[in-house]
Amino acid sequence: MASKAFKRSAQRAAVAGALAVGAVSASAAPALAEPISVPGVGPIEIPGVTQKQVDDAIATFAPALGQGMDTGNPAPAQAAPVTPAPAPQAPVTSTAERAVKAAETKLGAPYVYGAAGPNAFDCSGLVQWAYKQAGLDLPRTSYDQAAVGVPVSQNNLQVGDVVSFYGGGHSGIYAGNGNVIHASTSGQPVKMSPVSAMPFDGARRYV
Repeated sequence: MASKAFKRSAQRAAVAGALAVGAVSASAAPALAEPISVPGVGPIEIPGVTQKQVDDAIATFAPALGQGMDTGNPAPAQAAPVTPAPAPQAPVTSTAERAVKAAETKLGAPYVYGAAGPNAFDCSGLVQWAYKQAGLDLPRTSYDQAAVGVPVSQNNLQVGDVVSFYGGGHSGIYAGNGNVIHASTSGQPVKMSPVSAMPFDGARRYV
């Protein structure tokens, strides 16, 4: 906000500027000085200048001076900038997506034949455990898992589909981007591998 002294100087400058460029014509005014009022300054006398001419000069120059010119009317309030809220992230809602998220938490867990979690797994044990965390009970063995659900081709795999390999003797959960999470074999932890790294036998979708 400009100081009071600055406002007065700006107002006087507006009147003087109007006179300089011809916005106020002294020749057309009466010869005698009459009291005129300048907002924020008070009554003054300028020979040959009328109140209407001063008002016209202020109206002409006030916009260029911005908030420095006190015309008696408050400056319009400036709206505070609005910061857009961040877009909400899409929640994981489907059973298949939740199963994949559960399987991802077990990456690095040890392989143990016949184990179905929560700390060690064989291939079908991992699939069964992950889907159980998502609220769906699946058969225990890879062969039984390959016998339920809806068949899916390799070209139409979606996140959460259960993929069978080696004639149905091995299973894993499709994690997207051409990868599957699986408990591979003894001595190897739960890991993510390309689907193409093993002989594809089929896939099933349960939800």
